[in-house]
Amino acid sequence: MRFANRVALVTGGSSGIGEATARAFAKEGAAVGVLGTNREAVERVKYDIESAGGSAVGIIADVSQPHDVQRAVQETVNAFGGLDIVFANAGINGVWAPVDELEPDEWDKTLDINLKGTYLTVRYAVPHMRQNGGCIIVTSSVNGTRMFSNAGASAYASSKAAQVAFTKMVALELAKYKIRVNVICPGAIETPIQESTEKRSLEKAQEPVDYPDGEIPLTDGEPGTAQQVADLVLFLASDAAQHISGTEIWIDGAQSLLQG
Repeated sequence: MRFANRVALVTGGSSGIGEATARAFAKEGAAVGVLGTNREAVERVKYDIESAGGSAVGIIADVSQPHDVQRAVQETVNAFGGLDIVFANAGINGVWAPVDELEPDEWDKTLDINLKGTYLTVRYAVPHMRQNGGCIIVTSSVNGTRMFSNAGASAYASSKAAQVAFTKMVALELAKYKIRVNVICPGAIETPIQESTEKRSLEKAQEPVDYPDGEIPLTDGEPGTAQQVADLVLFLASDAAQHISGTEIWIDGAQSLLQG
C-alpha cells in the first residue's frame, strides 16, 4: 500500500473532501488523525476506518484556536509515533454579502477558520516533520484564485487567495527540510460545505451576467466528487509527486476557465 507506515492528519476530516481523503489514506495503509468539530461525525469516520482494518484517532478541535490545533497534532503524534502527511482542509464558506453589509465579525470568522486555521495547522505540524520530511496539502478554491464571479464572497475568496500565497511562501521555507507543500483549488464538488453558507442581499453585489449552459465543461454541468479530490490529494502526498512543491492545482472540470 502506498502509505504503509505513514501517519496523516486530516483537518475537516469528518465530512466532504476531508472524510473521503481520510478514508482513502487509511485504505492505502496510513494511520490517520481525523480532526473535526462534530464528535458524532468524527467518531463515525474513525469507527468505519477501524472496522475496515485501518488505524485512526478521532480528534475534536477548532482549527482557529491555537491550543486546539497544538493538542490535535500532539494527539496524532502520540497515537502513532510521528507525522508524515498533513491535509489542511478544514474551512467554511461563511457569510456572502455585499461588502458594506458584511459585518467585521463575519469577516473575521471566515478568515480565522480558513486562513488562520491553515497557518496554525502547519505551524504546529512542522516541528514534528522537520527531521524526516513529509508533505502538506492545503485546500483552497477556484474562488479567489481563478474565479471571481461569486457575488458577495469577498471574505471567502480573500481567504482562499491568501492560502495560495501562504503555500508558496512555506514551500520555499520548508524545502530544506524535504517537506513539500502544495495547494489544491476545487471547483463545484458534491460536499456539505454549502450548508455553512449564509447569503444575504446578493442581488446588490451581482453583475447581470448569464453563463452558458453546462457551466462545468468537462462534465456537462455536473459537479465533481469528494473522491476525485481525495485521489488528487493522495497523488500529491505520494512518492509519484516527490518533485512537486509550491504548486497550486485546480480540480474543477475547467469550470473556472469559463466563469473566471
